[in-house]
This record gives sequence, structure tokens and C-alpha cells, in this order.
Amino acid sequence: MLFFRFCEFLEGLEATSSRLEMADILSQLYKDLSDQEARIAAYLVLGQIEAPFRGLETGLSDKLIIEGISKACNIKQENIAKLYKDLGDLGLVAERSIKWSGRSLELLRVYGEILQIAKDRAMLNKLMGFINLLKGLSPIEARYAVRIVLGKLRLGVGESTLIDALALSVSERELKPQIERAYTLCSDLGKVAMELKRGGKEALEGFKLEVGYPVRMALAERVKDAQELFQRLGPCALEAKYDGLRLQVHKANQEVTIFSRSLENITHMFPEVVEETKNLEINNIIFEGEAVILDEESGEFFPFQAIVRRKRKHQVEKYAKEMPVNVFVFDILYLNSQDLTNLPLIERREHIEKLFKRGRLRPSELTFIKTPEEIEDFFESVLLRGLEGIMAKRLDGIYSAGARNFNWVKLKRSYRGQLKDSIDVVILGYYSGKGSRVKLGIGGLLVGIYDEINDEFLTVSKIGSGFTQEEWQSLKSKLDEIKLNQKPKNVKSILEPDFWVEPKYVISVEADEITLSKLHTAGMDKSQRGLALRFPRALGYIREDKTPKDTTSPEELRRLYELQPKVSVE
Repeated sequence: MLFFRFCEFLEGLEATSSRLEMADILSQLYKDLSDQEARIAAYLVLGQIEAPFRGLETGLSDKLIIEGISKACNIKQENIAKLYKDLGDLGLVAERSIKWSGRSLELLRVYGEILQIAKDRAMLNKLMGFINLLKGLSPIEARYAVRIVLGKLRLGVGESTLIDALALSVSERELKPQIERAYTLCSDLGKVAMELKRGGKEALEGFKLEVGYPVRMALAERVKDAQELFQRLGPCALEAKYDGLRLQVHKANQEVTIFSRSLENITHMFPEVVEETKNLEINNIIFEGEAVILDEESGEFFPFQAIVRRKRKHQVEKYAKEMPVNVFVFDILYLNSQDLTNLPLIERREHIEKLFKRGRLRPSELTFIKTPEEIEDFFESVLLRGLEGIMAKRLDGIYSAGARNFNWVKLKRSYRGQLKDSIDVVILGYYSGKGSRVKLGIGGLLVGIYDEINDEFLTVSKIGSGFTQEEWQSLKSKLDEIKLNQKPKNVKSILEPDFWVEPKYVISVEADEITLSKLHTAGMDKSQRGLALRFPRALGYIREDKTPKDTTSPEELRRLYELQPKVSVE
């Protein structure tokens, strides 16, 4: 397919906010693509260059793009910068600046050149590659190529919409569950789209776990107390719930890759875990565990933020020596080329006990109970040690990749007069500061949660407390980098903040209560009442281990609402 033709489809997507129309446009696009083009198109329409866990970006800033457009079009940089100030979109700037018709390049070639820009380490080479690419594109092609290079395509297409489109493209809506299953096993919609194009239904049925492709992690439901937990699961296994960083570790021979809960490649953060995993006398494995920093003498666990500091790559070795992590292994998905996810928990646990006996990789603390009273006893003992709660698991439960169900259940410490759990939300916009915060330029946030079914973000609260003055200033700097001129198409909101931002940063909040509200769209029912947080307070830091789509879901929020002893109407 010509890149020009691909851009016409992108223009159609940009012109609509209807998810159904987007799926129809994408399905028509996929009918015209080869298998390799199908893979590439999946990445590009989602605003990616490769699957997100590859962590690949072009690294070109707005300033360098301005320089590139200037040199490609032989226009003074100050004129390009002025046009950018007027239009607020470098894609439109490139479109306005180009005066030639382009060279009718193929989609595969354009993608190959963008990929090379991303992989090249020398900034000068990146810039020259971008200039050469621009010289071969027509105005409309330049508009979308620049947005792709900057990671600012922002069509409003999400994974759910793309999955719908893939099913439509082969005229088999019933294939959607199989497409979703394939995606949960590899977390790479480009790979799924390519295999579907190559082999259809049979290719989907043959999808298997593969080391190096992260499995979308199983999730837990919530209960209000030990009695409900026992009613749900009966005799079960209990684990201590650590306030650490969940890891999914992949090993193929001597190559080790570590993924976070959000499926980000964080191998560089844990050199000691890499070395311990390499020493396992097995060919290949995928296992999950919670990374914590533990004082072996006192038994004290260090807070979550002590681990997150390792995001700073240049200090990782220092932290690894001064405060090494222990990984409490709680599940195993793959071993010596065998998929274990369909085995009952009790059998998967036996593999863990055999493989992880000592060192920094060790089995999670686990006990088997037969009565509600035993749950209470274990829960209280965990809280006395300063941990946040327990996980309960069905003995015959399989590993449900990407699913939240009652195979796993969590019970966390109760806060008197408050919700029993924190809630993860994504920042959708912010309000200008008032009073003492005028000088800060920011006084509050509009936050929401992600609705996977409808592929959209829904508002749940305005937040004005929980950050220090320094944290507000730092947060504003981050938000200004992703500020938008208008509400994103995939945000459903009644409220209007002073500034919209790209849904990117996740924070955790506490609140006194979840209430019914006519102002917020999260969980909105037929009576036009949604769910909102009453007296919310941010916990004061960004959840770097979570993506915008890892927020508390509408179903979870409804569940928390129902678990409350009392509810209010806002």
C-alpha cells in the first residue's frame, strides 16, 4: 500500500469520534494490507512504532523537528517556529511548508525509515534521516509522518477498537474472543494482526506463550471481609500482599527480560534479579513475583518508592549494591517450553517450591486455610508486620491471563471512616491555581478511569490535595509537555478543566467515600448518575509502574461502591 493511501485512512479516523465508525474504517484498511503492512498499521494507528514493551521511540524533540522541517523545506527556522506557535501542531506545520507532491513511497518504506530513525543512536543521524524522509513526502503524508515521529498521532484509537476492526476485516465477529486471547498471550497487536492476515482462524487457535513476549497479567477481585472471601473461595491459599513492584521475568537460555505490571521492559532496573535468574538450571521460564527491599535482620520492608528510584538508569548499580531486592515468586506460567497457565494453582505452586529455594528469588509466603477464622488470623498477622493485606487464591484456579475474576481475591487493610482501598486514576486535565496557588499555575486535577469495554476514559473526581508545593510544580511541568488544545476524543466528560492533557500519568488516591454523582461519567447508569470520589486525596506520587489503561476499572469502582457500609449522593 502507498503511504499516501494509508494517510487517507488516518484522515478518516481523525475526522470521527465514533468508535463504530473507527472500527469500520480500520476494517476496510486491513482488507487492503499485506501481512507485514497489517503488523505495521497496528502499531501506527495506536501511536506506536513497535509493541509498547519494546520501548522504542524516535527521540526527536519539537526543536529538532522544527530544524528538520526548516532544512527540508529551505525555510528559516524562526518562520517555522512562528507557524508552530500559531498552529500548535508540527504535523500541520510540515503540511503547510511542503510545496512538492512527494515520491509515492510505499508504507513499508516510510515505516522502515522511521524505524531506522528510532534505532539510530546518533542524534545527527536521526535528524538527517528525518530530513531525507520529509523530502520524499507530500503535504498530507508529512502531516502524519511528523505526528508519528513525535508520538503525537492521537487518533483516539485504542486496543479494543482495533480488535473489533480486525474481527470485522475477516467478516467473522465471533473471532473477537480469539483475537483478544492471542493479544493477552503476546501483548503485541501488530503480531496478532499479522498472524490473522497470514493464517486466519487457524493462526489464532495456534497462538501460544512465547518467551520475550509479556503475558497480560492476571488480576484480582476485591472483597470486604474474611467472611465474604471464604464464601467466594472456600478452602484456599493465602499469600501476604507486599507493597512492592510486580515483575514478570522471562528467561531463554542466558537471556533474561523483566517486565513490569504495565508490561514495560524494566530489565535494567534489576541486575541482581537478572543474575539470579540466569543461574536457574532450566532452558526457559516465565514466572511472576513481587520485588521488595527487605531488611533481613529486622524483617522490615522498605516502601514502594525505594524501588521506583531505580528508574534512574545511572544509579541502578548503586541501588542494587546498597539495597538489593528480593523477589517473592508467586506464580509460574511457562517452564521448559511447557505452558503451565491451565494447570491448577496447587500444581503451579509445586513447580515454584522445587525451583526457588534460596537466594534473592524465593517462594512467596503462602498458607492453606480451611475456615474464615484462619483467614482472620493470617490477615491480622500480616497487618502487624506492616504489610498492606493478603491475596487469596482458588486451589484449582488456572492463571487467567489479562482477566480479573474470583480465582484471585485481595483483602487489604481497613481505614476507619475511609475506603478500604486506594484507587488508581489517570490525569485528564488540570485547573489554574487560585489563592496561594496562583503562582504555581496549577490548583487541581481532573482525573478519570479507563473503560475497556467502550475504549474511553471517564471522569471520577477533581483533586486538589495530597501534593506538596514542590510536587505541584513538578507535576505542572510534566503536564505542560502533554497539554492539548482540545478534549481528547476518547475522553467522556461533563466537566471542562482549564487545560486538557493527554491521558498519560496515573496516580493513586484515597477518599472518604464513593458517591453517586451527576457530574462524573465513571460508571454512569441509565439514570445519568455516575460514580465520584468524596474528599479525594492524592498519595503524592505518579505510579510509574502503571499505564493509563491500568487504572481502577468502572466495574471495580462499582464493586468498591457496593462494599461500602454507607453511600451518599453528591
